[in-house]
Amino acid sequence: MRRYGKHTDEDDIRTRPGRRNTRPRSNIRPKHEDAAEGMVITVDRGRLTVLVDDRIVMAMKARELGRKAAVVGDRVALVGDLTGKKDTLARIVRIEERTSVLRRTADDDDPFERVVVANADQLAIVTALADPEPRPRLIDRCLVAAFDGGLEPLLVLTKSDLAPPDEILELYGALDIPHVVTSREELETGGAADRVREQLGGRVTAFVGHSGVGKTTLVNALVAQDRRRSTGHVNAVTGRGRHTTTSALALPLPKMHGWVIDTPGVRSFGLAHIDPSRVINAFPDLVPGTEGCPRACSHDEPDCALDDWVAQGHADPARLYSLRRLLSTRERTEGD
Repeated sequence: MRRYGKHTDEDDIRTRPGRRNTRPRSNIRPKHEDAAEGMVITVDRGRLTVLVDDRIVMAMKARELGRKAAVVGDRVALVGDLTGKKDTLARIVRIEERTSVLRRTADDDDPFERVVVANADQLAIVTALADPEPRPRLIDRCLVAAFDGGLEPLLVLTKSDLAPPDEILELYGALDIPHVVTSREELETGGAADRVREQLGGRVTAFVGHSGVGKTTLVNALVAQDRRRSTGHVNAVTGRGRHTTTSALALPLPKMHGWVIDTPGVRSFGLAHIDPSRVINAFPDLVPGTEGCPRACSHDEPDCALDDWVAQGHADPARLYSLRRLLSTRERTEGD
């Protein structure tokens, strides 16, 4: 048991070996029980913008947190100057336990995962039906990340005036994922935002999508005018252009008690960190059939018990096909 003040003995402190005149450092860390609670709404070069009650507070991570990083959506505890006045800076001393995480790696060979968003309830996967062409493998990867991280997926299909949505909807029909189909005209008139908004009330929704699909334009239509982000033109073929969304940003939904988190446009979505055994949990109708699977079954091998489970009529074969397609996306590049 650690003691304080005059009751502290040599077991309560540690010194740095090999250095002279070093000051002893205590193992005791403050609990900061009086710290204020806040939500991280954006991160920029080590500075975090945090909503504390009705104030915007600038903060930095306390040294005692070590390498643990706070991301957009994190619930944090802060101490210091919480007035939100210009040139003031608070300290984040605690990151609360996360309810969900959206994670990705740079590519499938990169062992270092990056948490993009924390505590989101839903992942809105925005894809254009044309200009640029839809990328099912990228959608698959986003779905895997959502299922693995505890987020419910939502498909948002844009530019339906250029191509019909039938093929994409058929591809994901067995997953029974909520979807919204919009056109360019509806984005301009606000009709698209109205239908997407129906899926967002009272929830925290992260938006992800390939550059040029209209993601940030849609987010701007959802939030108050003074919260809108700038947009830029991106070439649909090369992906080059002005990518104005360079960091994730949480924005409140007016009168809906919800939040949207706009994330930078992605060209790839690495899944090196994903444990395939967790993806099956997104298919509750198939989970009982895995009881007869061999140890460490990939659910896509000759001895997998799911084949017999489905053959006996316990689940739709299309569901098993969808599961295996999602699992196999880790073994393929997104352009396959």
